[in-house]
Amino acid sequence: MSHQKKKGVAGLRDRLNALCPEREIFLRSGGQVRFIRLSRKLQFSAIGIAAAALIGWGGVTISMLASNAAIARQSAALTAKGQSVATAASKVEHYRKSVEDLAQDLEARQDFMDDLYKTHFGAEEDKNAGADLIGSDDAAGTDKKSAKQDHLTAKISMAPEAAPLVRLEQRQRRFAMLLTHAVERRADKAAAAIRSFGLNPDSLARSAARAQGGPFVPWKGDKGAMTGELENLADAMARMEFLERSLMMIPSGQPTATPMLSSSYGYRRDPFNGHAAFHAGLDFPGRRGQPINAAADGRVSFVGQRQGYGNVVEVDHGNGIMTRYAHLSGYAAHVGEKVARGDRIALMGSTGRSTGPHLHFEVRLNGQAINPRRFLEARKDVLQVQQIATARFADVGDRG
Repeated sequence: MSHQKKKGVAGLRDRLNALCPEREIFLRSGGQVRFIRLSRKLQFSAIGIAAAALIGWGGVTISMLASNAAIARQSAALTAKGQSVATAASKVEHYRKSVEDLAQDLEARQDFMDDLYKTHFGAEEDKNAGADLIGSDDAAGTDKKSAKQDHLTAKISMAPEAAPLVRLEQRQRRFAMLLTHAVERRADKAAAAIRSFGLNPDSLARSAARAQGGPFVPWKGDKGAMTGELENLADAMARMEFLERSLMMIPSGQPTATPMLSSSYGYRRDPFNGHAAFHAGLDFPGRRGQPINAAADGRVSFVGQRQGYGNVVEVDHGNGIMTRYAHLSGYAAHVGEKVARGDRIALMGSTGRSTGPHLHFEVRLNGQAINPRRFLEARKDVLQVQQIATARFADVGDRG
């Protein structure tokens, strides 16, 4: 074995020696010949240096490749972080926009409710007004979530910082529901009072000319802000407004201080010829010059003479209701003048077809005479509802 190994080493040495034999190089320059000898050792050294250089270059190359791969990985990591930051920034912007939109919706809704309340119940100084109207929480139904509320709940999951705003929004909606129920109860009382006068509130509503108008200004807030609870509240407010205003315009005040009647509505014998006749009003006897007062709020529509009635003042109360005051000795109002219940509009007399100083008082609905007694003998609770409506409109008018 030792001999084979030695022989193998010797063989390798022989092969290397054969690969790098000693060489001699002759160089001729300027007529001179130079002799350069390349020994086997020198050749081996050169080969070693070249190999070392090659290995060094390979190591540097591998190191550069590794470095480039590391740089690429870092670049990819930075890109991923940049995308993550951009996504986070986008989410933050989305959250901020969501919160801003919700805040704007709440502000618009609050302004809407404030305007409704101020219009129908006066200024905000009266802190107890809302509590009186709303009553207990049980007066309203249970909390019912609308599609809009579900949408806002979704906003909470997107933007947790908006939760306080959403809770405020839910409180607003609950207040709107409570106020709607309170307004509906008050409107129902006014409707019942109108029916007690023998009038149909639905017929009044259909025949009434709703005075509305103005330029069209598109709603800039969330379109859903005018649906659901707020839309119901607006409708309930409008209904209560109309019914209470109609109730306020129904004649129920005494047209003169005289407590007794000399002639009732309906059939009677004519005081001049004794024949059967229809009497379209009530007669109140009194003294000449006694004040005649408006039976309800309205606007004077006629001042002058009518055949058989003598001197007449007529007051239009809206919704087709008109009161007529006849046989007057003088006038205290002019056409177009707005008058309130109890305002003096004329003086008692005996003009026209009359046997003595008295007031002939009529109530007409759409031109047809109806019995005034039902208006002048209204129940106390009905008059109380009417007085509340009158006081509310006076209060809103004073504060507006």
